[in-house]
Amino acid sequence: MTRARYRRALALLVLAGSVACQATAAPHDTIVVALANSPTNLDPAIGLDEASQKMHQLIYRSLLKTDDQLRVVPDLAQRFETEDSINYLAEIPPGVRFHDGREMTADDVAYTFRRFLDPKFVSGRKGAYSALAGVDVLDRYRVLFRLKSPSAAFPINLIMGIVPAGTGAEAARRPVGSGPYRLVEFVPDDHVALAPFPDAYGGAPANGGLVFKVVPDETMRGLELRNRSVDLVINDLSPDVIHGLEQTGAVSVVSAPGTDYAYMGFNLRDPLLRDVRVRRAISSAINTAAIVEYLRRGYARPATGIVPSMSWAHESDVPQFPYDPEAARRLLDEAGFRDSDGPGGQPRMRVTLKTSTDERYRLQAAVIQQNLADVGIALEIRSYEFATLMADVVRGNVQLYTLQFVGVTDPDMLRRAFSSTQAPPAGFNRGHYENPEVDALIDQAGRALDEPTRRDLYRRVQQLVAADLPYVSLWAKTNVAIAQKNLQGVTLSPTADFSFLRQVHWAR
Repeated sequence: MTRARYRRALALLVLAGSVACQATAAPHDTIVVALANSPTNLDPAIGLDEASQKMHQLIYRSLLKTDDQLRVVPDLAQRFETEDSINYLAEIPPGVRFHDGREMTADDVAYTFRRFLDPKFVSGRKGAYSALAGVDVLDRYRVLFRLKSPSAAFPINLIMGIVPAGTGAEAARRPVGSGPYRLVEFVPDDHVALAPFPDAYGGAPANGGLVFKVVPDETMRGLELRNRSVDLVINDLSPDVIHGLEQTGAVSVVSAPGTDYAYMGFNLRDPLLRDVRVRRAISSAINTAAIVEYLRRGYARPATGIVPSMSWAHESDVPQFPYDPEAARRLLDEAGFRDSDGPGGQPRMRVTLKTSTDERYRLQAAVIQQNLADVGIALEIRSYEFATLMADVVRGNVQLYTLQFVGVTDPDMLRRAFSSTQAPPAGFNRGHYENPEVDALIDQAGRALDEPTRRDLYRRVQQLVAADLPYVSLWAKTNVAIAQKNLQGVTLSPTADFSFLRQVHWAR
């Protein structure tokens, strides 16, 4: 963002705030948040990148949201119920206003979700609504979602910003929502300026507005925090930079467990990796505690699987194969990969790991390489730009690979990652894992009507998957916000969504 544009964004917010003051108390000061990447599309049905989704959380309101245990709970919906997991009734309260002053009705809710049923509507989100048969308007404030078959996991797809009926392509740059902030200015690759919406349902924000400043370079984001030209950075700094800023004592560091999950995946169609003893040996050879402590600077925690530790469906009592080089050697011996005797002996086996060109992940790969060498496995590392890496993983052109699942909230991710029906491009079963018992349990969990039954089924799935070891769990992310000392109200949810920004304000 140039200085001229930065001053213009702040001036626009001051003007917007002065207009709002005619109806409300004077706004507090503006807060400047640095983003690593620019939003691409402010229509919540289309913008899939992380920066766009963060803006959606502030500009729009949804029927539902997730709580701190990742349960789906009401947001706008004052009533949400089902008797058969096929028909879901949602009721919104009267008096919810869009930024243009119009009242939200059931017609707006229906329009928001009917777009996904329109063959002409192009969106990467459409696959999530494949179970949706129709949306019926029952009266001014009630809608009925009809599914093609029972799905207890469907409600999480209703965490979607409600748009006014008739919304079209203009929402990409000029959105109208009902959230706590309205758009003032959007300059792609530069900044987004949001002003408080005084008529927001549930109350207006505690600050005078937000400016999201796009700062692609991490070093510059850190410097701008030091220089106080940026007030807040959320999950957009590496552990080393966070550590350096924390040592200065000039900023506040707020952290909380997150949902992002880093793992090393196996291609189970590879002859070497098909043997579970080999996979367990590799897991036992990797010192994940050292990765968490030294590479992640403690801004991560051990993980046992893809379902986050704070989730209502998480199961911690699963088979684990922690760092134990001797156990790794024994398992390799049992699998027929015996150590060569004498100096200069050949490795037990040779495998290739594909990873990102990002320095953090290349260092992580180097640690894994050394760990595996200690038990006689020669690991070749190949680094690629992310798009190339993903293309190879999806095509199965890998042996080992490292990736992350970002923002995991619903245990139905177990189906997307491990059901035999979910190999790419249908889903995320990139290692081609197959277990008929896991498939059956996942299907039962998707049809179950009550949470205790779903929880028991998902827990059993996690135990079976952990024993089969299609992934080595490396770590789960710790969410971190770095803020100026006199900024108050900074809190982090498991998903690190930006909705908390409505409560952030300057100390008086």
